[in-house]
Amino acid sequence: MSAIEVGLKVILLFFVLVTIHEWGHFYFAKRAGILVREFAIGFGPKIFSYKKGETRYTLRILPIGGFVRMAGEDPEIVQVNPGQTVAIKLNKQNEVAFLYLDQLDRRSNVIIGVVEQIDLERALRLSLDVDGEKVTYPIDPQAMMVTKGTETQIAPYDRQFGSKSVGKRAIAIVMGPVMNFILAIVLFFIVVIMSGVFTNVKLDSVLAGKAGEKSGLQKGDIIMSIDKQPIGDDREKLVTSIQSSAGKPMTWVIDRAGNPITLQVTPEMEAGAGKLGVVISGDRRSATLGEVFTGTYDQVVGTTIGIVTGLQKLVMLQFKLDDLGGPVRTAQVSAEFAKMGLTYLISWAATLSLYLGIFNLLPIPALDGSRLLFMGLEALRGKPIDPNRESMVHFVGFALLMLLMVAVTYNDILRLIKG
Repeated sequence: MSAIEVGLKVILLFFVLVTIHEWGHFYFAKRAGILVREFAIGFGPKIFSYKKGETRYTLRILPIGGFVRMAGEDPEIVQVNPGQTVAIKLNKQNEVAFLYLDQLDRRSNVIIGVVEQIDLERALRLSLDVDGEKVTYPIDPQAMMVTKGTETQIAPYDRQFGSKSVGKRAIAIVMGPVMNFILAIVLFFIVVIMSGVFTNVKLDSVLAGKAGEKSGLQKGDIIMSIDKQPIGDDREKLVTSIQSSAGKPMTWVIDRAGNPITLQVTPEMEAGAGKLGVVISGDRRSATLGEVFTGTYDQVVGTTIGIVTGLQKLVMLQFKLDDLGGPVRTAQVSAEFAKMGLTYLISWAATLSLYLGIFNLLPIPALDGSRLLFMGLEALRGKPIDPNRESMVHFVGFALLMLLMVAVTYNDILRLIKG
């Protein structure tokens, strides 16, 4: 497989994972009547942008996530104050359709006046002093404010994120991770159909110099039992037995080319668990419909347990910096899976999607879980948290996440240099 093909598959993988997550936010925000200003994939400077309807769709240079910018979440419109001179253009209903704040002498077919009163959120009315005469106009709920060559649609209060009930806002936030969970389930379902089910547990390879080779294991060996416990097609049982038996001799019965052989196998301690240096595989057959569903369930539950266990170690600080990986390492691992074949890549994509969903639900500032926590507090208190304080918490959290991202990315680059 060429490097270009591998690169394109990795890019597509990240694009799908981020897009499905942000689409969950986008779709349910729109259903709640919230004005979505931007649907972005990536962070940093824009490399591609187009607008459709009320929303601008952008692709940004740093492929480390994405965001959906909803009206009312951040300061977004230049304040218009009484005494300010503006120009307006009316639509056929005699409503203000465009509100110009600069270059007034260059505007054509407009009314120029001094603002006396303006309400862009609730009353949607504008009163102007035009050549000594006071005139009042209703404002179109989709009116555009134009300044410095940029058009920004106004957001009446009922189109803002904060105007919606706690339930509607929570759904708009939680559906990002939920879409990742749904994608993971669908992908694991596809993997089980493509790969079938194991009929046994076989050693696909045995690494030279490792405990498995020292114990006499060979490529192609079929594992029949361990300490008189049948293995059958249960790979998880085999892995668990190896990991929990570091330094402890185990009695293995294997089938080698049709002949039963008994071996004493002793895993070595490595990274806190027993290891043999073997790659586990097995013979397969097509899965029945029932096996597809049970196999998908097992994949989702097993992967979730692994992810949660890893996050627990992270919270308890039971890790080294080398154990962490950022975008560079994730891309590197994704490239390795892409080289292994489509089934492996889809399985890895499902794992990443599940991880993305779980991680985003953590109550870490700037993540979806933190926003849901604030909404829960609002529901208990009966009134919202001060938006400025909440924004500050999310800003600090985002800054810390970016610092962590820089640190692990630096470590990833050093790891690549050192090979």
